[in-house]
Amino acid sequence: MSCPATPLLHLVLVEPEIPGNSGNIGRLCAAAGVRLHFVGPLGFDLSDKAVKRAGLDYWPHLDWRTWPDLDALRAEAAPGANWFFFTTKVLRPHTAARYRAGDYLVFGRESKGLPSSLLEAHASGCVTIPMRNPAVRSLNLATSAGIGLYEALRQIEGWQG
Repeated sequence: MSCPATPLLHLVLVEPEIPGNSGNIGRLCAAAGVRLHFVGPLGFDLSDKAVKRAGLDYWPHLDWRTWPDLDALRAEAAPGANWFFFTTKVLRPHTAARYRAGDYLVFGRESKGLPSSLLEAHASGCVTIPMRNPAVRSLNLATSAGIGLYEALRQIEGWQG
């Protein structure tokens, strides 16, 4: 793994279902130097064969961990880190959040998103990626992860457009 022991950010996939999306997100995290957390159960196998099928030829450059559930990850997380839960069910835009180094960006599975009970328990940490067309119910998981991650990096590293 080529990432530092303490990553700048953490991207969390809760019960991802589609290997291709996770492959794209893995590439994103490898490029950005961000740790990727897979929270089970997963909808696919992370074995070498499955990883290659998902296009993860850069897997050796990715800093990643697996967890049986979100509680296990939260128990091992650094104290004081912020947790941001991306959902279509709130109005607070992801750009209104204030991200810091060490924070966790949490995304749910492709078919259902994050569980309502989790969102209710962490309402102050919920954010959304605004969409102008109400006929579109959600964005692709990999697209959402990229938008959220690079807004957090922009804030933390002071990137100007």
